[in-house]
Amino acid sequence: MMPNEHLFMLAACWRTGQLTFCPQAATRGSCRFPGPSANGQMQAEEISGLAAIAADYEAILCDVWGVIHNGVAANPGAVEALCRFRENGGRVALITNAPRPNGPVREQLLALGCPDDAYDAIVTSGDVTRQAISGYAKKGGICHIGPDRDLSLYDGLDVTLVGPDEAVAISCTGLSEDDVETPDDYRPLLEKLAGRGIPMVCANPDVVVERGGTLVWCAGALAELYEELGCEVILVGKPFAPMYDAALATLGHPSREKVLAIGDAFNTDIRGANQAGIDCLMVTAGIHAHEFGHPEKPDLDKVRSRLIEEERHVVAFLPRLVWSAGDAGATSSDPIR
Repeated sequence: MMPNEHLFMLAACWRTGQLTFCPQAATRGSCRFPGPSANGQMQAEEISGLAAIAADYEAILCDVWGVIHNGVAANPGAVEALCRFRENGGRVALITNAPRPNGPVREQLLALGCPDDAYDAIVTSGDVTRQAISGYAKKGGICHIGPDRDLSLYDGLDVTLVGPDEAVAISCTGLSEDDVETPDDYRPLLEKLAGRGIPMVCANPDVVVERGGTLVWCAGALAELYEELGCEVILVGKPFAPMYDAALATLGHPSREKVLAIGDAFNTDIRGANQAGIDCLMVTAGIHAHEFGHPEKPDLDKVRSRLIEEERHVVAFLPRLVWSAGDAGATSSDPIR
């Protein structure tokens, strides 16, 4: 079960880019690998598969879009790796910034080729967002910005969706037609809402993702624009603490020293794991693949330089999530993310 009001309190303590610490937030551990030293000598190593480090961990928090699938099809190697980890006694929670409850995300995973036995639980940004939206809905109507496919976010909640003139808060899940629209298309609406000074709850902090190799804008881009207009934005999802607290709760609160996060994005997956005191395995053939050379053979120096530049640390990295070298996975013609 998802925590209730505690999650709303946590979510409200983390603001765009500033990462203001909330004293009520859960105590965080410290990574076994503290990251680059002052002279940048700490070196992350490339591994051939999850099997190389799996014995060190009891649980995994795994990103979805960019690791398990690319929005078009599942990566068989990633599915196999998570299944093998579970067969060996490990537990897996999928954590995603999808702005929908976990039920529709599970259905999407099945349709893309990822079976239920690859994981124990799913925690979505939508799950955590529902707590924040419920709090504002007690004061009045909510203005939804996003595609109709995200309306399941409000299923079972006492929420009334209204227009921009009546709303007490905004729930932003993305762009209505993200394959053709840009954030600038929303500027007139956001300026109108900003004139009323109402807060925005952003259900997906991602600014962009790649869908089958095509870049599309996400809710995070609209949140950035709304904040530039001088308004309050509450970000929910990775890299913020409530996502990790909720995911660990679904797995029975394992020791953070025994938890491995897997992801591809510096600003969400790796940043979130570092802040949560959880080790991280980076998938390089994801959203940052173009920065590292060939997707299947990343330039080690470029990966390490970017980690130092971003002030992020990982225990290891690999092109795509697999159990061991030679396992089936996506090909270079089927880019993840």
